[in-house]
Parts: sequence; C-alpha cells; structure tokens
Amino acid sequence: MREVITVQGIVISAMPVGEYDRRVVLITKELGKIAAFARGARRPNSSLLASTRPFVFATFFLYPGRDAYTIQAAEATEYFDELSSNIETIAYGYYFLEIADYYGRESVNETLMINLLYVSLKALLNKKLDNDLVKMIFELRAIAINGSYPDFFHCISCGKEIEEGVFSVRDHGVYCSECKKIPKNGIWLNAAAVYTLQYIIAAPINKLYTFTLSEQTEKTVRDVIEQCKRQYQDKEFRSLEVLKQ
Repeated sequence: MREVITVQGIVISAMPVGEYDRRVVLITKELGKIAAFARGARRPNSSLLASTRPFVFATFFLYPGRDAYTIQAAEATEYFDELSSNIETIAYGYYFLEIADYYGRESVNETLMINLLYVSLKALLNKKLDNDLVKMIFELRAIAINGSYPDFFHCISCGKEIEEGVFSVRDHGVYCSECKKIPKNGIWLNAAAVYTLQYIIAAPINKLYTFTLSEQTEKTVRDVIEQCKRQYQDKEFRSLEVLKQ
C-alpha cells in the first residue's frame, strides 16, 4: 500500500480534467511546487470541492505517482473567499499566485513564499492599505526570496552603508552620495526611499505591511521596483495585464 504524504501549502492554480476531476498546482513547505490530481473534486458532494480551489491554504494528504500526486484528502485552514468580492482585489491575488508559480521549484522548501502569500493576501483584504502599495511590496520581497536582487544596504563602489545615493539596476545596487557615481538611468534615492527598500527586503514577515508612504517616496520606490522586475524577471504576467486595464 502506498504511503500517504502530508504537506502544508496553498493552491496556486486549478484546472478541470475530464468530467469531474481537477489538476491543481500546489506550493508546499515540504515538497516545493508540485502538481496533483483531485479525483472527483468537481462533484457537488465531493469533500475536495472547496479545498482544491486557488487561494486555499490547507494540509494536503497525498499519494505519490510517477508524474504527479493524487490528493486523498485536504484540511483547509484559510479559503480567502473575501477576495472574490472585488474584481480588483481578486486580480491582485491572482497576480501574486502567478509570481509564486513563476518562482516555485520542486523539492525546494517554499516556506518563505507561502508565508509571503499569506500575509499579502491578508493585506489585500485590509481596507486601510492601498492595493498598489501591497503589490509593490510583494513584488520586491518575492524577488528577494528568489535570491537575485540589488544590494540596497551597502555602496557597490566603496562598501559604505547606504543612507542615500543613486540606484543602478545594471550594477545591482546603490552608489553612495560620497562616491558621486552617476550611472546611466540611475534613480536618486533619498533617505526615506532607501529605508523603505531596505525594510521591504529585511522586515519580519508579520511587520511587512505596517507602513504607508508619501506620494514622492512611493513613486521613487515604484520606479526602482519596476526596473528590478525588468532586470530579474523574464515573463509577462496575464493578471498584471488585467490590472493595467
């Protein structure tokens, strides 16, 4: 008899298969990104009907197969049904799932991405937070989790701790004001912008969405993050196109 594997994770995509089944993609702490089949999950009386939809956080009980897993059962802890009450909010949510899918890898511990998704989806439901700010924070933190991101903490010329300076995506970091480097397409970062970028990279996950920005600082940080996305990502995300529309 095959051994049942227990994993914790989130459903990042689901598609119908056959008449009643679903094929889902999960980001899990134990196995990384995996594909799994939920047999009969689209039947009205199925115990897997609600727990194999996107955004569901759950403990999944799996049988391993040659090319994919089979979900025997699932115990959901969070459904995030509230996201669907607003078309903009659900679009942001699907965009976050697309990014998680882009970075997800099999056999890699994905705890950091799972935790980021959880607090970010919660932030989308917080009416006191601007969704575009949540998006910016999520984007940069996801890039940082992947391991390739600029150094916002030390001057890439002299190594001094950065208080303000000029950001260069081409050189993967910031030149301090004393080095007086002016790279092509560089972005001037004042102290507020530097602190914000450092905070997004290094803050404890439960403190990530606890600030707001002035209009000018938000614009500067947005410009930096947009350059980072072009530098470190090689995909166009469909949900982002929906948001732009």
